[in-house]
This record gives sequence, C-alpha cells and structure tokens, in this order.
Amino acid sequence: MASVPALSASIQQRVSAALAAAVPSAADADPLLRRSDRADFQANGVLGLAKRNKANPRELAAEVVAHLPEDDVLAGVEVSGPGFLNLTVSDAAILRTLAARAEDDRLGVPTAADPRRMIIEYSQPNVAKEMHVGHLRSTVIGDALVRIMEFRGETVIRRNHVGDWGTQFGMLVQYLIEHPHELDHESGETGGAAMSRLDRLYKASRAVFDSDAEFKERARRRVVDLQAGDPETTELWQKIVDESKIYFNAVYDRLDVLLTDDDLVGESAYNDDLPVLAQELEDSGVAVRSNGALCVFFDDVVGPDGQPVPLIVRKADGGFGYAATDLAAIRNRVGVLKADTLLYLVDSRQALHFKMVFETARRAGWLPEGAAHHLPFGTVLGKDGKPFKTRSGETVRLMDLLAEAVDRARAVVEEKSSGLGAEEVGERSVQVGIGAVKYADLSTSRARDYVFDLDRMVSLNGDTSVYLQYAYARIRSILRRAEGRTPKAHPQLELAPAERALGLHLDELAATLDGVAETYEPHKLASYLYGLASAYTTFYDQCPVLKAPTPEMVENRLFLCDLTARTLNRGMGLLGIRTPEQL
Repeated sequence: MASVPALSASIQQRVSAALAAAVPSAADADPLLRRSDRADFQANGVLGLAKRNKANPRELAAEVVAHLPEDDVLAGVEVSGPGFLNLTVSDAAILRTLAARAEDDRLGVPTAADPRRMIIEYSQPNVAKEMHVGHLRSTVIGDALVRIMEFRGETVIRRNHVGDWGTQFGMLVQYLIEHPHELDHESGETGGAAMSRLDRLYKASRAVFDSDAEFKERARRRVVDLQAGDPETTELWQKIVDESKIYFNAVYDRLDVLLTDDDLVGESAYNDDLPVLAQELEDSGVAVRSNGALCVFFDDVVGPDGQPVPLIVRKADGGFGYAATDLAAIRNRVGVLKADTLLYLVDSRQALHFKMVFETARRAGWLPEGAAHHLPFGTVLGKDGKPFKTRSGETVRLMDLLAEAVDRARAVVEEKSSGLGAEEVGERSVQVGIGAVKYADLSTSRARDYVFDLDRMVSLNGDTSVYLQYAYARIRSILRRAEGRTPKAHPQLELAPAERALGLHLDELAATLDGVAETYEPHKLASYLYGLASAYTTFYDQCPVLKAPTPEMVENRLFLCDLTARTLNRGMGLLGIRTPEQL
C-alpha cells in the first residue's frame, strides 16, 4: 500500500501553493509550518516573505489565505499577530487520514527514498571482562537505531567490535599456563559463572604482570606467540574468547537486543591487515616516523604544552594499538562491505580519537567525506550525581543491575495483575524491568548524562516505560471488552477536543521517525510515545469508549484506541521494549 501523507504534509503543500500564487517569485518559499497551541498548525513563513518583498505582512497573509483551496481539509484559517496563519484541520480530514494509516501495517510510515548501506557499531565489550554499567548506553542506543533504520528500509550491518587482542591476552594466557589448575572447571559452567571466573583470572594476572618484571617479559613474548599463531597459545586464547561469547550472549538475551555471534568481529579479525595498512600510510605520506613510532599529525590537535599530539598507528616497539585496528575496520567496512554510512556508538571521551581516525582514513582515501559519524553519549550517574558505582567504589556489573531492575518490577506486576501464575509474573517482570532500564536510557538525549534511579524507572507515573506499557495494556483490555464491536473510523462525526488531540498526535509517527533517522537520536521517538500515552490518558478520562452515546461513536473511539495501541506497540518495539497484553 502506498504511504499516506501526514496531515502536516498536506497542509504544507496547500500553504506552499498559496504562497506561490500570492507571490509568484517565491515559488520555493518555506511556509515554516509547525504545531501550535493556538490552532492545529501555525505557518510563519509569510513574515519573512513580506520582509523580502517590502510588503505589509498582514495584507500578504490575507492574500495567501484567499489562495488556499476550498476543500474539507481545512476547517478554519485566521491571520494572527503580524501575519501568522493559524490553521485548523477538519475532523473529517483527521479521521480519513488515520483510517488510511490503519489499513497499513507500517502505520503510514514510508520507507527511505534513498536507502543507505550502513554499519552500526555498538556494545563493544572486552573479552575476559564482565560487562558493566558503562556498556549499557552503547548497547541499548545502538540496538534501537538498528531497529529504527531497518524499519525505514536501510540495509544495516551490525558490528560488535570486541576487545580480544593485545598485551592483556598474552598476560592472561601466560598466567593460565603457569597456573594449570585454573584450567580445570565445571564443563557445564554457565556464561555468568564462566565470565566471573575469567574476570577473576584477569585481575589476578594483571596483579602479577604489574608486580613481576620477569612475568611481564614472559607475557610479552606470549603476545608474539599469539600473533604468530602458536598452537598452544591460540587454543587457550580461543577458549577464553568462546567462554566470553557465551557470557555476552547471556547479557544480550537478558537485555533483549539483536546482537548475535555473527555480529561479533573482534580486533583480532584485522590483525593480518595491520602491517599492510601501516606501510600504505607511510608510503603515501599520511603517516610519518616520529621517535621510532609511525604517527599521523594534525594542525588542530595539540597538547597542553602546545606540542602536536599524533595518532599513533604503530608504536616504537612495533606493536599496533586501537588506532590501527579502527583504521583497518574502516577499510574493511567501506572497501569490502561497501557501506556508505558508518555509525559508532562510543562514549564522548573518545571524541578526539575518532576525529583523528576518521581524518586519517579520509586522507588515505579509505573513507568518503562525511560517511563516518561518532555518536557520543553521556554517562550513567548515581543519585549523588557521580558516575554510577557500587558502595565499595567498583563499577556496577550490568547483569547485577538488570537483575535488580527485574526484582523491582515484580512488585509493580504483582500489584497490577491478579490471577497470574508464577511463570507469567516472572515473564512480565522481565519485560517491565528490562523495559524500564532501556527506556530511561533511550528517553534521555543521547549526549546527556542521566541518573540511574530504579524507583523512578519502575514508577507508573511520569515519563517511564511502565507508564507506556500500562497505557497499552489498558487499551488492550478495552478492546477485549468490546464484545465484537468493530473499531471503525466515522469521518462524519464531530470530534471532542481530546479525540482531536489524540488523532493529530497519531499522525506524527512518520515525521518523528524521519527526525530520528536524520540526527540518530532515539529519544525523539521515546518523547513522541510518551506524548501519545499522555494524549490517550486525557482521551480515556474525557471520552467514554464503550459507553459512548451512539454506536458510531463507540466504533470511532474504539478505532482511536486500536490505532493508539498499534502505534505504541510499533514504537516501543522499535526501541526494543516489549508491550505486555496485560499489566
């Protein structure tokens, strides 16, 4: 089915045509249409047009009004202030537009006119280390962007760029070889238990590495063995990677995100390309040798002492760091995978690193101008306004955080639900608890920090996922009690103010998703959904549904209920949040 133009698009076309008719030289003038609390829409473009043409703005506005088509889309137009146009849409136009959207499984959202082939890199945990609260934002925001972009028709390749290479693995493998009893553990060990053991071993090996110079030297030689493909070293390294992947998948399953083993591409995947990459950069003059290292310099990147701060491609000892791996990943993603857009969900502290990596890749001819975007995000804070830590000052483990959220949600589910078995209560507690954590993150502007407060997150009041889930469940309850009455739009009916407000909000889904795709900010969708749930709450309070005065009004209000439920379900799904049928 062809996409249905939003009411705002229809009004935009009408006002644009009227502007062009009033001032033929301004055929491309922007009406500057926006939603308004004085009418349904307000067009402010007349003022600028009048100024450019040295005309009286109110007189020009009146002329524009005279050129508006006479149909049943606009119910009223008035000139306000110095030349604003206040436009009111007819009830019939609202209902006809929504009825057309309701026939479309996509709810009237068109696919992208020029779909891209994009890489979205997110989550990025480290092998042999437990995921902590710092991994939450990258994972949740990245997953939402993947879902939204795929829904819009973009070709999305997910990339989980995990840390699985380098000195720390020589250190860990060497420690395991020297402590063989640590290799003996239960074969049925779960992902969480295995990772807790690996995390403990990592910390133990780090302590020896930092305190024993001879062990440090043996560990460094082990890195050389790993890079050379030594069988014993590689086997132990692969075992560590495999056990870590089991754990990662357990976290992703609990978080209900899309990442799988197929999306995981570690730093090790690019190891063979690093010497070739370094040679190309040096041969082309993009990188130069400085104090034994291969570096790239930038005119606008200097340290506190005023000295240039380079991007180090290869260290003086011949080793490669994160910069080389990130450059190799770009070469692969653009040259092999043929991506035209690269999105990196990495915290804001890495902004300078990515600025230098992108510029280096551009100079080398590997990255088209404007193709790569670092999407920084803020920090998860505790109630004290500082980075979220345990009472002992350690970083909070992500699985512990999610378990606590589910426990808190159980109280809400048990309070609102009756007659549910233990299994159903458990399942809904997971949906509510995990949804609460994800929504708190996604409803915050990506660049901002936010306070992790579970009491607020699982509240039924305010801007929370529980509020949205409860609105959806309430609608589903009404529809179940409708006793066979069919939701149906009746454009001939006069709408109450709350019905109009709900209908106009329902019409904004496509424009909202366009905004998310343009700026890569899922909080715009979360804000839209909260506004929708709030508009529905007002509608529910003011407009009886099953006890409406006439059968036509019952059907019409059931139609608004049904479309609201479908929109909430679709929108929450695009954020990666479940909507229980009952709550």
